[in-house]
Amino acid sequence: MFDLAVQTVLILAVAAFVAGFVDSIAGGGGLITVPALLLAGLSPVDALGTNKLQGLFGSGSATLAYAAKGQVDPRRHMPSALLALAGSAFGALAATVVPADVLRGALPVVLIAIALFFAFKPNINDVDRARRMSPLLFSVTLVPLVGFYDGLFGPGTGSFYMLAFVTLAGFGVLKATAHTKLLNFATNIGALVVFSAAGVVYWKIGVAMGVCQFLGARLGAMLAVRVGARLIKPLLIVVCVALATSLLSDPANPLRALIGV
Repeated sequence: MFDLAVQTVLILAVAAFVAGFVDSIAGGGGLITVPALLLAGLSPVDALGTNKLQGLFGSGSATLAYAAKGQVDPRRHMPSALLALAGSAFGALAATVVPADVLRGALPVVLIAIALFFAFKPNINDVDRARRMSPLLFSVTLVPLVGFYDGLFGPGTGSFYMLAFVTLAGFGVLKATAHTKLLNFATNIGALVVFSAAGVVYWKIGVAMGVCQFLGARLGAMLAVRVGARLIKPLLIVVCVALATSLLSDPANPLRALIGV
């Protein structure tokens, strides 16, 4: 464990609070916290492991806030959460052997597509619609699959869950956000167990940021419940575009070579 300057600790605290607020509404909090951890001097793998710890506080806080407002029932959806947890744990294990270049190259395109879908698809609001996939099939396929992705790579997990809940489960935007946070909470646990076993989690930093993330997420979830799709949709679009831009700005992204950047 290394010592951090007071200024660095304050920056991490503010980053965690803002990330918790944004993530509880539209996902993408890691876009803020992972770069902050890297700037603080953590290695990439340590930053990812510590980010899972502090993110656990935020997703847990948002889940509690949404549950208190009746938007999600954690007990009822516990089987899905456990499947998401298992998928994330296996994904984190696979991260040690699977090259991430393919994911790194494809993800910006997928995120832009999700942003365009939510931007131009009419009638996406807080009203539930007819589901296109049975709850059982949804839970045993897409839930652990996206969980696996979260453990393996991570960015955009919330956007993928949101898209699946809206298009296949027939959820309104607010309800989809609430259920996404529950599953994010589970995937954070699964990945954290693996990263912790690998010794790549800075617990003091993660817990300190987690407290700030908890507060930011609680505020964001409360605001999302009040405003609903009018807040969630535009923020989700912004987060998807920001994630895609961040990934494309990485010189190691193989997509840059394909488009001649």
